[in-house]
Amino acid sequence: LSTTSAKGQHNLLRARSVSSSSSSSISAAQPDLSSHLAGKTYADLYDLSVRDPETFWGSIAKERLAWTKPFDQVTDCDLSSGKINWFLGGQLNVSVNCLDVHVAKDPDRVALIWEKDEPGTEERITYRELLEMTCRLANTLKSYGIQKGERVAIYMPVSPMAVAAMLACARIGAIHTVVFAGFSSEALAGRIQNAQCKIVITSNQGVRGGRIFDLKSTVDKAVKSCPSVRHVFVAKRTNESVPMGKLDISLDEVMVGQSPVCAPEPMDSEEMLFMLYTSGSTGKPKGIVHTQAGYLLYASLTHQYVFDYTPGDVFGCVADIGWITGHSYVVYGPLCNGATSVLFESTPVYPNPGRYWETVQRLRINQFYGAPTAIRLLLKHEENWVKKYDRSSLKTLASVGEPINHEAWEWFHNVVGDGRCPLVDTWWQTETGGVCIAPLPAEPGAEIRPAMAMRPFFGIQPALLGEKGQIITGNDVSGALCISKPWPGMARTIFGDHQRFVDAYFKPYQGQYFTGDGAYRTEDGYYQITGRMDDVINISGHRLGTAEIEDALDEHPDVPETAVIGIPHEIKGEVPFAFVVLKESATENQRAVVEEMRHLVATKIAKYAVPDHFLVVKRLPKTRSGKIMRRILRKVAMQDTSNLGDISTLDDPSVVSEIIEAHKRYRTWTNLF
Repeated sequence: LSTTSAKGQHNLLRARSVSSSSSSSISAAQPDLSSHLAGKTYADLYDLSVRDPETFWGSIAKERLAWTKPFDQVTDCDLSSGKINWFLGGQLNVSVNCLDVHVAKDPDRVALIWEKDEPGTEERITYRELLEMTCRLANTLKSYGIQKGERVAIYMPVSPMAVAAMLACARIGAIHTVVFAGFSSEALAGRIQNAQCKIVITSNQGVRGGRIFDLKSTVDKAVKSCPSVRHVFVAKRTNESVPMGKLDISLDEVMVGQSPVCAPEPMDSEEMLFMLYTSGSTGKPKGIVHTQAGYLLYASLTHQYVFDYTPGDVFGCVADIGWITGHSYVVYGPLCNGATSVLFESTPVYPNPGRYWETVQRLRINQFYGAPTAIRLLLKHEENWVKKYDRSSLKTLASVGEPINHEAWEWFHNVVGDGRCPLVDTWWQTETGGVCIAPLPAEPGAEIRPAMAMRPFFGIQPALLGEKGQIITGNDVSGALCISKPWPGMARTIFGDHQRFVDAYFKPYQGQYFTGDGAYRTEDGYYQITGRMDDVINISGHRLGTAEIEDALDEHPDVPETAVIGIPHEIKGEVPFAFVVLKESATENQRAVVEEMRHLVATKIAKYAVPDHFLVVKRLPKTRSGKIMRRILRKVAMQDTSNLGDISTLDDPSVVSEIIEAHKRYRTWTNLF
């Protein structure tokens, strides 16, 4: 995204933000962050957070977290070398902050409401029960030899046992890596191998949308190529028995015999808490590392102030725990704040498109946090699916995963929220640990503009940079979105590859954290995210590197070369479009090869990664140096070939008309069927 190419977008965004009738205002209370900061306005607090982060974060961390040993240095960071340290000298235990602290005050408060697949079968778990489950699981891990610093893979459906598994690791100082239970056995194996996990915790099966799917068999396939794995613990989600091998242990059975008390391991602030794999612009997923105190503090603070959470609220984040949203806003943020957090196992349309809103009515949910892709799916159905349910408990609506489009924002705000709930469009990433830009918190009475993330959170100092690395000043401008100063929630490294961490995030714009996204700063200084700047696409809120899909496709023996780009999709946001070169011997057999490629992507990555379109071409548009010119492919796929820009650097410009013709034939053929 260049400064000039977004000019047209500026005007559109400006027109929309000024003319929209749905712009709402904020009635949230003034933040009460710590006794030291009491009485300050939002503007004063934000100013202090970027001007004097030591005072700001130091005073909050002292009062908000329970420390076994107080920290003696608030921060020691150097972004240019990727050195990030917060609350040095301090020790705490994350599970104590999420469980024991609340059990001491109010043990029977509900920690989790497990909204199981079948409506009306929800289960409530109190803080006392969750602490006991966590301790039994922690003692189980210890009894099977897991020690502080060792890695544990969690491949489970959204369930209290999965949350207890995360907290049990935190309690004993083991490092969890949760893998979304929709990933294939190969994707799971790659993550286990990279992290060198000694234990995998899984379930016999998962239940979602009225369907049962096997998890244990996927793990069985994965661990065959993972020599580091010593044991596989299998929790029971259904009554179906599954084959158990020599590595396998029934988790429910062994936990019964364990003590419900487990002494927490004191952890240094900067020791690893978890790693979570995310797609990069190169094919290999990277293990993003988050540490103890800074991550927890940031998750807790953003949970309270971005969503206007108050004690006693039921917080409904419908994300899967396999993603960072589930880590920060289903588990760690809400539990650190003593909230009641909803675990949503089902889908937005099971058993019908009213599921979310029926759940809101039944559980009396106060904050609802979901993805634009689900909202786009639901707005296609009759409004009655929303209106028939009582949504008066809702206080805040929020969206995550990708920028929300205007139609979805208006529907979510006006139909679901009856125009009375603030709708916060949150921008953040796996790497940022928590929300960085969102309409809340703000001064009372401040406006919220449709489909705009707007305001940086405390301690977040955004900067827009130009193509030559210069900081773009002023308003009504676009550029690469960077963050100029470190904050406690940010990732610390890529597991086993700190150089890749530095190269990916701190090298592109020296001394800045580069987000990979482009942004527009409005005339009023608000931020609008305009999308990815690299080869990462966003499918239904899930980031996926196009290189990862290409790697899978290129394994087909009849496919010497592919290029995958993302194109817009009205429900999923983006979908992959694959341009494929076949060997001459395979051109007669195109359909079969395409089916085989679909299968390859589904088994190597996941079903959601399978391209929606496969266009077979004779060759790809390349520069003389051999680089594929993806912007041309994007324009062809989008049927926008009137202005292809400069193609003089192509090795053979005639390739462009070849591809345009192939695409015309493809469109004619797909329209016929």
